[in-house]
Amino acid sequence: MAGYETSMGRPPLGVKTTVVRLPNGLAERIDDLIGPNRRAQFIRSLVEKEVERLESERTAKSGRHSST
Repeated sequence: MAGYETSMGRPPLGVKTTVVRLPNGLAERIDDLIGPNRRAQFIRSLVEKEVERLESERTAKSGRHSST
């Protein structure tokens, strides 16, 4: 039909699915701390912060090496 999108369903969310295996009991500990149905956001937030920290650390190290 003219004027209609050919794709159906939800638009892409701009995320990539990744399976993470957690040690026994860790998922329950996370849920106990942050509440049910919030685990994925919690893990995403922690991973993003750690990636930013590691990138900053790498940038700082590469800056020091270039001055020697």
